[in-house]
Amino acid sequence: MIEIRALGPVQVTVDGGEPPAELLWRKNLALLLYLARSPDGTRTREHLCGLLWAEKPETSARHSLNEALRVLRRVLGETALTSLGGQVSLAPDMVALDTAVLEHAVEREDWEAIGPLAGEFLEGFSVPDASDFEDWLTGERRHWKRLSVRALVGSTEASAARGDLDAAAGTAEQAMVLDPYSDVAAAAVIRVAALHGRRGDALAVYEAFADRLERDLGAGPEPATQRLADRIRLERTWRLPESLREPERSGRRAPLTGREKELGRLLRAWASCLSEPRPAVLAVEGEPGIGKTRLLEELSARARLDGAVVSAIRCVSVDTNRPGAGIIGLCRSGLADAPGIPFASAGALAAIALEAPAWAERFEREIDGASPLPLASAFGELVRAILAESPALVLIDDADHLDETTVAALSGALRDAADRPLAVALGTSSSPSSGIAANLLDQLGREQGGAVVRLKSLDHEAVRSLAARAMPDYSEAQVDRLARRVLADSAGLPLLVIELLEAVRHGLELEEPKTAWPTPERTLDQTMPGDLPDSIVGAIRIGFRRLTPDAQKVLAAASALEDRVDARTLELATSLDTPTVEVALDELEWQRWLAAEARGYSFVARINRQVVGRDMLTRGQRQRVLAAVGRKD
Repeated sequence: MIEIRALGPVQVTVDGGEPPAELLWRKNLALLLYLARSPDGTRTREHLCGLLWAEKPETSARHSLNEALRVLRRVLGETALTSLGGQVSLAPDMVALDTAVLEHAVEREDWEAIGPLAGEFLEGFSVPDASDFEDWLTGERRHWKRLSVRALVGSTEASAARGDLDAAAGTAEQAMVLDPYSDVAAAAVIRVAALHGRRGDALAVYEAFADRLERDLGAGPEPATQRLADRIRLERTWRLPESLREPERSGRRAPLTGREKELGRLLRAWASCLSEPRPAVLAVEGEPGIGKTRLLEELSARARLDGAVVSAIRCVSVDTNRPGAGIIGLCRSGLADAPGIPFASAGALAAIALEAPAWAERFEREIDGASPLPLASAFGELVRAILAESPALVLIDDADHLDETTVAALSGALRDAADRPLAVALGTSSSPSSGIAANLLDQLGREQGGAVVRLKSLDHEAVRSLAARAMPDYSEAQVDRLARRVLADSAGLPLLVIELLEAVRHGLELEEPKTAWPTPERTLDQTMPGDLPDSIVGAIRIGFRRLTPDAQKVLAAASALEDRVDARTLELATSLDTPTVEVALDELEWQRWLAAEARGYSFVARINRQVVGRDMLTRGQRQRVLAAVGRKD
């Protein structure tokens, strides 16, 4: 058996060992490869002579072919090659080409099997005095380049769907190196960079690609690639301190580890919503600190790159008793700029404008004299207007605090969407106490498509992977000990795992816990700071001290105020100017202390708020913060 790696620099083995030197002579190897790639492994003698020895007289060409066949028979065996009726045939299964494996993997979309099975066909190989063979080789290279790029992009998408953006970046770059003029490869690199949070890098790749096409081919990127770049340009620009400009430097924004299957389920449900199309309800359930927000963020980022209108809010407890609070939050979350909104009725626009000043200013002429519709009806009409132009994702974190008016409006929007790509994604606790979110979840499997993802604590392997990333200089034994210690102190909650690892990276020493934790039947939100292991409290303190002074001041002030606070209130509370507060808030959001939406900022984890408020703010400081905004302790 001869095995040939033809994708990339050619490599040949015979029965697992080194091949005879004469088999590697250019025309001998070219003949073997050509027969292996021929239909039924058969070609006429005349064809083979013209392919490889066209420059020789006919007698000399036939002699050269016979000599080459003699070499192949000696390596493969006498029965491996037959020559009857002027035809030469290679017996089946005598030569194994990696191209066949690649072809099979692509047909099955088995992207895990791709591995090294991609590259330029016979890289660096040529037979200079055989022009017909060179023409064949050019066609083969074109074919296998296209297939290799398709395979690498498929592998990229599979890795990204698991949340493994490092692996996705590697295969995407490989695809673009293989074909620098491929829009598919360029789009894969651009998309992964954007998902990685490297917006500037993504746009730089696009500009370089566009320049290369114009310079070398006199063409431009395909419309789909241009639209992808346009979407990225519209994405938010982070205003961060220099030390945080590169995402890799931020330990608190760790890779999505231990959640690959869950992310994959959400993305498959979203893809079905787009492709069929149909409405869907997506739910991420789990206790506080388990990673719901992170999964919803990943879904949101991909939906935006897919061209969907995304409206996202995070509910707090006071929203439950404010009818329509969720609707107004969603409308303030960028919907005024969504395609289709200007075509909604004046009554629908007027209803939102009553609660959202920006809408009143934006649509002043359209709503002049109009009678506002009921809020739920207005929201339904706005959603229909958006869906006439583009897909939409409505994302609601901490959905247990949704008000009943918004729940009814969302249910109506899902019913009315029928064959439109509308997804409603919810982050909820494991056992919603109010039952409000259940009204939407009950539609799963009956009226709507979608998926429910129930998150569990990270296991040892996931924590170990994160520990190895945080401490690259540790030995395997040290990483294993650290993972066990972190798992014990964090109960496998990703929020606390990341907090502890980042603190260990900056000097925290973990000790044996004095008492068992967590307290049975109590969630992280129900746990007081005094009930946490000392290591957790110490990690939160270390994380706080690593913030810039302005960010520390803003975070401390936020801990003294209500569940959700806007930037203007924080300016008053800290006496900092607007640009300084905005940069500090970006830092706090990037470092995952605060979550942002149009209505304001709230702590990602209530326990962080409690520790900061207790340990990082004196009573006098708290009183001054409250007095600055006109409130009492």
